[in-house]
Amino acid sequence: MDLMLETRKVEGGAVVFDMSGKLCSGEPLLVLRNQVKLLVEEGVSKVVINLGNVSYIDSSGLGELITTYTTLRNRNGAVNLLKPSKRIKDLLQMSKLLTVFSLFDDEALAIASLQS
Repeated sequence: MDLMLETRKVEGGAVVFDMSGKLCSGEPLLVLRNQVKLLVEEGVSKVVINLGNVSYIDSSGLGELITTYTTLRNRNGAVNLLKPSKRIKDLLQMSKLLTVFSLFDDEALAIASLQS
């Protein structure tokens, strides 16, 4: 299953990425990269990535999440991850990325965290 990504703007100028499918090398990475590029051009710097329906992330997908994080941080922005599965949490822990990303199970809290 390919990566599906829908965006929606929420209060405070943040954007939520509702993703489903697999975040892996190839076309799925380009989908995320292009969407981040478009939003940065629009001046968006605060993003919540909803991983609730993402079934798989490979090392390239992790790399793209880091690229997204770095791109937005360089613009005084932030990225929060929403509803990662246990498998994705374990992957983030093994790769030491739990120290980089903030994880949330509640969308309102993830958005509010970006505002502070």
